[in-house]
Amino acid sequence: MTAGLVLDPLLPLPLLWVLAALAVVMLVFAAWRRLPGWALRGLAALAVLAAAANPSLQTEQRDPLSDIVIAVVDQSASQKLSDRASQTDAALAQLKAEVAARPNTELKVVTVGDAPGDGGTLAMTALSEALAQEPVGRIAGMVLITDGRIHDLSRTPALPAPLHALLTGHPDDWDRRLVVSNAPAFAIMGQPVTLTLKIEDQGKAPAVTGPVPLTIAIDGKPPMQFSVPLGQPIDLPVTLPHGGMNVLQFATPAMPGELTDRNNAAVVQINGVRDRLRVLLVSGEPTQGERTWRNLLKSDPAVDLVHFTILRPPEKQDGVPVNELSLIAFPTRELFLEKIKDFDLIIFDTYRRRGILPDAYLQNIRDYVEGGGALLIASGPEYGGADSIYRSPLGAILPGAPTARVITQGFTPELTDLGQRHPVTEGLQALAPKPESGDGPGWGRWFRMVDTVPPPEATALMSGPEGKPLLVLNHVGDGRVALLNSDQAWLWDRGFEGGGPQQELLRRLAHWLMKEPDLEEEALWVEPSGQTMRIIRRTLGDKVPDVTVTAPDGTQTVLTLKQVSPGRYETLWTAPEMGLYRLTDGVKDTVIALGPAAPKEFEQTIASGDTLAPVIAPTNGGIVALSDGMPGLRDVRPGRPASGRGWIGLTPRGAYRTAAISITPVLPAWAFLLLAAALILGAWLREGRR
Repeated sequence: MTAGLVLDPLLPLPLLWVLAALAVVMLVFAAWRRLPGWALRGLAALAVLAAAANPSLQTEQRDPLSDIVIAVVDQSASQKLSDRASQTDAALAQLKAEVAARPNTELKVVTVGDAPGDGGTLAMTALSEALAQEPVGRIAGMVLITDGRIHDLSRTPALPAPLHALLTGHPDDWDRRLVVSNAPAFAIMGQPVTLTLKIEDQGKAPAVTGPVPLTIAIDGKPPMQFSVPLGQPIDLPVTLPHGGMNVLQFATPAMPGELTDRNNAAVVQINGVRDRLRVLLVSGEPTQGERTWRNLLKSDPAVDLVHFTILRPPEKQDGVPVNELSLIAFPTRELFLEKIKDFDLIIFDTYRRRGILPDAYLQNIRDYVEGGGALLIASGPEYGGADSIYRSPLGAILPGAPTARVITQGFTPELTDLGQRHPVTEGLQALAPKPESGDGPGWGRWFRMVDTVPPPEATALMSGPEGKPLLVLNHVGDGRVALLNSDQAWLWDRGFEGGGPQQELLRRLAHWLMKEPDLEEEALWVEPSGQTMRIIRRTLGDKVPDVTVTAPDGTQTVLTLKQVSPGRYETLWTAPEMGLYRLTDGVKDTVIALGPAAPKEFEQTIASGDTLAPVIAPTNGGIVALSDGMPGLRDVRPGRPASGRGWIGLTPRGAYRTAAISITPVLPAWAFLLLAAALILGAWLREGRR
């Protein structure tokens, strides 16, 4: 309980000041006239003014409020290394005991985990939110139990009391990490791109003499072994093996005694793009389809097209001199022998054997395909004749043996069961309008195709009359071959009977031949969105095995995929943390990095208070290593040093809450008036006696 004198005026204060001024003027005048009762008159005026001011005695009933200590406990991923979690639990338990032993003090505990999206440890954000929920006048101190690796120091709030840091970890901790400092997002196929990486040790690392091992794996394949110097940046030239997304994984093995191996790996995802697409088109004779092929290939500015057309067969006898048959000599030897490997795709359009390309050239094309090249045959009636290209060295790799039968009737190309699953023809029916009648695709008819018998290992994607194969694909050695058993695809391009998806079909076909990853028949890949994975498996089979996902910490999760369309199976899975994930179903493997392979929590793993020092120093707080023991708590005055050997300080606030207030006048109003009357009477008597 506290008491004090307060004024509770009966009149407005401005009026009281005016009355006081008048009283002073009258008192000065009385003194100047030397009236003997001027002092008594002044006391009477003072009594009247005091009655109007109404002085009162105010009594407050106060309830003391406890001091508040805020503890921010770091429970991020880096705090799970070594025995930091147990250090944190022990420090928090002792802090609770110390605060509980203090009179009129309470502890508020706030925990901080990993921020979403690899944001790191947001301890200052948590401290700011905790301070906003408590009265500033009650905060006696703040304590951070952390390893010092905090990533939001720019959000440090105004600190009303000493801030202390209790650091986990040990002085002899050390860690090795791998850092990729320069990695482009895109690279041109066939041209080396330079990556810069570095392997370095942090903390009290043991001395190392000589190089350290480094492994490089591409798209989850068996890693290649290298030895690199420690602590020095390395420029590594890399040539991408294929177009599309290339996932490069770099790793150095974990060493005994280091804190973690989570930062011993790095993943770089580079999208491989082709600088120029080199295509060789060989047309056996001028046809309607020749212009379609040329327009399709020339419409893409990234395509370098070499078009070789046979306008006049050698057997034609029309008396034209040989020196007038061509404006320039076509470099067949240079194209088909010396520079054939420079082409990404070779197309034979209605080509028949006429002796222009000898068997040595065709054999060279066969070797080119078996070594990884791409060959497309668009055939007409000539494919079933005696001069068919099948009856050449190329026949051994072509995916269809002609029966010499040419079917000439109107038919609508249909997708086979495998064609509905295969990425080359999957979804083509959705690109055409719905047919007015029937259940077939809504595209126009063709009127001619060659009857062929494909080998057992080939895949027929489209069929014609009597279910005969129309479009057949096959893998040959390291290369690929496609056979289109009709020369009337140009009808779709001209819009006959509504046309069809000719351009999209040929585009997919060319990209499949050139091994674009997006068009692989058997593929396993992941589409990440934050920490959610969409796992996709494409197959030509009727079912797929379960997928095993290996997390960055080594834990495995088995997932079952559901069919969403013919040949396509998917599932959604939320990953528990950022990092590198490996997926396999026993047939296909892939890797995916959610965020960086080594999250922000593992970029710097050695406990340190250096980053916190600029924040703690202005509050006179301290940074104490828990490996030296838990400090005690002491009271310190505001502005004094709040830490020392074995102790940290709190500033008692002495806050209170007013429970009740009572106001009692010093004298009642009639008493002041009686006193004023007595003084005036005394002044009158004194002056009258004179």
